[in-house]
Amino acid sequence: MGRGDKKTAKGKRFKGSFGVSRPHKIATGKPAAVKPAPAPTAE
Repeated sequence: MGRGDKKTAKGKRFKGSFGVSRPHKIATGKPAAVKPAPAPTAE
């Protein structure tokens, strides 16, 4: 149960692989769209 064990998260980090015990980064939805400030109107 160490770096050589491909079934554990530590072994997957060592190996650089992904799976059940080390899933890929999960997208938590879209980031909030940054809207530019409205341009000041010339009066």
